[in-house]
Amino acid sequence: MNSQSNPTLPPPPSPHHLFTSIDMGTNSFKLLIVHADPTLRSFLPIDRLKEPVVLSRESPTSISPQSQSRAIHSLRRFKSLILSHNVPSNQIRCVATEALRRAENQNNFVETVLNDVGLKIDVLEGEEEARLVYLGVLQFLPVFEREVLCIDIGGGSTEFVVGKRGEVKFAVSLKLGHVNLTQMSVGSVEEMREHIRRVIDESTLLRECGGFEVVVGSSGTIRAIENAVFSGYGSDLCREEGGYKRDWRFGKRELSGVVEKLCSEGGDEELIRREGFFGRRAEFIVAGAVLLEEIFEALGIEEMEVSEYALAEGVIADSLGKAFGGLYDLNANARWRSVMRLATRLNGKKRMNHAIHCANIAKEIFVGLRKCNEFNVVLDDKDLEYLEAACFLHNIGIITGKKGYHKQSYHIIKNGDHLYSYTGEEVELIALLTRYQRKKFPKLDRAPFKNFAEKAKRKFIIMCLIIRLSVLLQRSESMDLQEVEFLESANSFKLVLKQQNQEPLVIGSQDEAEEKSDALQLEQEAEHFKRLFKKEMVVVFPS
Repeated sequence: MNSQSNPTLPPPPSPHHLFTSIDMGTNSFKLLIVHADPTLRSFLPIDRLKEPVVLSRESPTSISPQSQSRAIHSLRRFKSLILSHNVPSNQIRCVATEALRRAENQNNFVETVLNDVGLKIDVLEGEEEARLVYLGVLQFLPVFEREVLCIDIGGGSTEFVVGKRGEVKFAVSLKLGHVNLTQMSVGSVEEMREHIRRVIDESTLLRECGGFEVVVGSSGTIRAIENAVFSGYGSDLCREEGGYKRDWRFGKRELSGVVEKLCSEGGDEELIRREGFFGRRAEFIVAGAVLLEEIFEALGIEEMEVSEYALAEGVIADSLGKAFGGLYDLNANARWRSVMRLATRLNGKKRMNHAIHCANIAKEIFVGLRKCNEFNVVLDDKDLEYLEAACFLHNIGIITGKKGYHKQSYHIIKNGDHLYSYTGEEVELIALLTRYQRKKFPKLDRAPFKNFAEKAKRKFIIMCLIIRLSVLLQRSESMDLQEVEFLESANSFKLVLKQQNQEPLVIGSQDEAEEKSDALQLEQEAEHFKRLFKKEMVVVFPS
């Protein structure tokens, strides 16, 4: 493999399809930047950031100077990241929820943010927040055709919405949040329960909310409770041989078990354990869990499914609907959404970022190779879909904690029934790409490849080469892998990489031995390219 310095970097990709949402919640601020593909009717998260601001920390009725300072600091960080991606200003939407809805100095705060950071804040009404949460859920779970009740527990309020086929039938926002309940809970848990019941009884919730077929929870609090149920509140993960079994749902009895544990008298030792398990959310988790248990009881809920997407993704979906009109369908491309659902659930934030980078590199190489006229096979859009799916799922096997995570990724994909609307052959192809992303190179004269047609074998080897090289290169955390270009000349292929801040490129770990190992692997993968395509593979590193 050859490497060259690159004095003149290629221009960044067009920002036309980049969109951003900022969710200014009572407890935390969340930034989401996505690349939208109106032809596939989907969006791909390319960057996320979360800041624990707690807007109502000092006062439940106004934004204190301390809260304003924390908010401005976080929003400046968000704005810097947005600018680094060149997101058009008309494709940025910043929304605020309950803490700002009820703040006496709302107008002053909004004006300060606009003048200081340059972000215009849209303070959502509770019903509009509920509608956007529903849109976010539709981007994650295949519940479009069903009458679904969505529940989102925030820091200052809880949103309830019943919808079907993208239309909202009922929406209400109640001033019951895990932050404000914690702040007012100077008495017993029973007093908290009585307050929750009183607010629910005085609302229209019990009269209007009925007839739903499925219940979905979408907040960080609900995701934390599901994790507590699954993990046995701190015990080892539930695993099964050859896969990873998790339903991402929980029942009334399981919820009650978590609440009982949280409310038990355990002394300092239990508090330390709780903080270790729930992290920053430990301060508010008791109020959130008790609130959810009361909601289950009031509405007769027996089981809840959990969505990783909520308000931030709903804001994106709403923005795309306005930008692309009829081209963006809330119920389209269930296949691809099932890939993203599995990747989001099994990859932590760091692994998901690596997966995104891997897919970016792989797509650039794929598109570059497809322009070549020297193959005996034609690479089509479905092949790109399989390759990108494998990139997003290549490291999900790490969650099992077992050696050979690429093999565990294969078993989860192949045997887990997670990918929606893919044929068995397509699922196996995606699984095989994750299996052979690293370590041994596939031997086509052995099972399962020996039964492949020659055209299918050649396609697989090409995609396998791409994912192996992409997985290796995405290990660098300093590279801005959105700026990748694949070029072809008469004698070679050239992969041009650009990184953030123009810092020296580091492949893999800072450890010298691992760097040498990665460099050797790059040489080996480049040699695979040369044998197949009869051309050198040149990787162009930044100077």
